[in-house]
Parts: sequence; structure tokens; C-alpha cells
Amino acid sequence: MPKSILNSPDASARAPIWDLPTRLFHWLLAGLIAFSWWSAEYHHVELHIWSGLAVLALLIFRILWGLVGSSTARFTSFVRGPKTVLTYFKGSWRGIGHNPLGALSVVALLALIAAQVGFGLIASDEDGIVQGPLARLVSLATADWARGWHEELFDLLLLPLIALHVGAILVYRLLGKSLVKPMITGKGDVAPGIEPMRPAKPFAAAVCLAIALGITGWVLAGAPPL
Repeated sequence: MPKSILNSPDASARAPIWDLPTRLFHWLLAGLIAFSWWSAEYHHVELHIWSGLAVLALLIFRILWGLVGSSTARFTSFVRGPKTVLTYFKGSWRGIGHNPLGALSVVALLALIAAQVGFGLIASDEDGIVQGPLARLVSLATADWARGWHEELFDLLLLPLIALHVGAILVYRLLGKSLVKPMITGKGDVAPGIEPMRPAKPFAAAVCLAIALGITGWVLAGAPPL
């Protein structure tokens, strides 16, 4: 009986791609962005501020996890230069995790979300009644300027980039490859010769989370002098 193609040397095998902290970050961030939009749209200011602080904690965690996390979560594994992106376009890139083009989208999204949160932290309305946790550290004019950018950035840049991100997922799905399922199960197809994800130590995630929550609590307190 001929061997099944699934057992042949050329067949891809199911193996770990995304660790649990990365997957939780992904889905929590998506949910919080949607919730932040809803709370702003319907003027639930207090909920919006708390949601923004939760996003801040997630971003800090992801930055730290990008330094000490599993192999596919680390920035060094997917942030590449133009040469690697060109290799991907030529169809000769082989690897797991974020492909070189998707990595650009991820970095851009994280940067824009960080800017959005940053503006929100120092934002204030014209009367200084509704303020971000760090608004007192800047002038009222600067806080009002930040408020304007906090409102405009989402519509002008962040929303189109999110739409592009979702569109890419749909295109891959039409081409027969699901990017969503691996982000749920953590496993995906790994070609022969490609090293699967190298997991990080569980305590590393706990330390990153503790630091992220500590910094967020410090910001919530108005960032008093250290």
C-alpha cells in the first residue's frame, strides 16, 4: 500500500506555532479595540478610559514578550528588512509564524495602537473636565491637541489598517489557508525542515504580566515621580 501523503517526507505536519500568551494577547486586544470604539461612540467615558488602560497593559506585555517569549513571538523572529520581504514576494520564503509581509502589518498595528493609547493618556477636553490619567503632566493646549489626534487617528489610519489586516485573513482563507485557526489552537502546518515553535518558560509570561500591570497601575496613579 502506498504511503499516505501526510506521512511522506514532503508533507507538512501539524506542530506548535503560537504560544498561549500570544494567542490571548491577540484576541484580548481585538476585543478591547472593539469595546474601546463602542464606549467612545456611545460616550461611556469611564469605560473607555478603563479599556484604554487595559490596552496599555496588553501592549506593554507584548513588547516584553517580544523580547523573552517563545521563538515565534519574539520580534527578532519576524521583524526583517526589505531583502526578506522581497524573498517572500518571490515565493521562496520558508518559515512559521508571521511572514515578512504580515510582520510589517503587525508592527504598524502595534505602533498605531501605542500612539492611540499615548494620545489618550494625555488627552483632555477643552474645559479640562474629562482627562486621561497623565493629562495633568502637559499643558491644556497640548492635552486638547492630543484629544484631537486620539479621535482622528483611529478613523484615518488605525481603522483602514485593521480592515487591511482582516482583508488579508479573508484572502488567505479563499486561497485555502486559515490564519485564524492556528491563532485559536496554537498549531498549524509546518513544512519539513522548518523548526517548530520553541516555547518560553511559563514564569517568563508571569513576570511580563506583573511588570505590565505594575506600569499600568503607575500610569493610572498619574505617574508620580519614581
